[in-house]
Amino acid sequence: MDRSKKTGFADRLSAAAEARKAQLERAARARSAAESPAAAERRATREAVRLARDARIAERRAAKLAAEARQAAALAAAQAAEAAALAASQAAEAAAREAALKAEQEARDKGFEERTAREAILEAEKQAARDARYAARKARKRKGR
Repeated sequence: MDRSKKTGFADRLSAAAEARKAQLERAARARSAAESPAAAERRATREAVRLARDARIAERRAAKLAAEARQAAALAAAQAAEAAALAASQAAEAAAREAALKAEQEARDKGFEERTAREAILEAEKQAARDARYAARKARKRKGR
């Protein structure tokens, strides 16, 4: 307590300068820690894990859609066979063709969704690669300063 009352102007100036210097040193240490190769590696690892997780989710979704398409096709085929067995009339054959066409269209739609999911995964991987190149370029620039 007594010390703070006896500080002069020069003491306060030097204390402020030391505080600024300490703050700059802390900021420099934090910046170097954030730009370290280990931090960049952790960021890249996290990005790779995220991409892998997205890919697994898309694969599961695509597999589920494919299974649903197979079930729909099997159901349509069963319905078509049942309709043909019950009545061999022209109307039953038309319904069977219509059900088969519908199942085929659903299968095509499911294939399109799967293809779209794969393209989205590929695009995300390309984006991650671009981001990694950009980060590496920035790191090289900063290292040269």
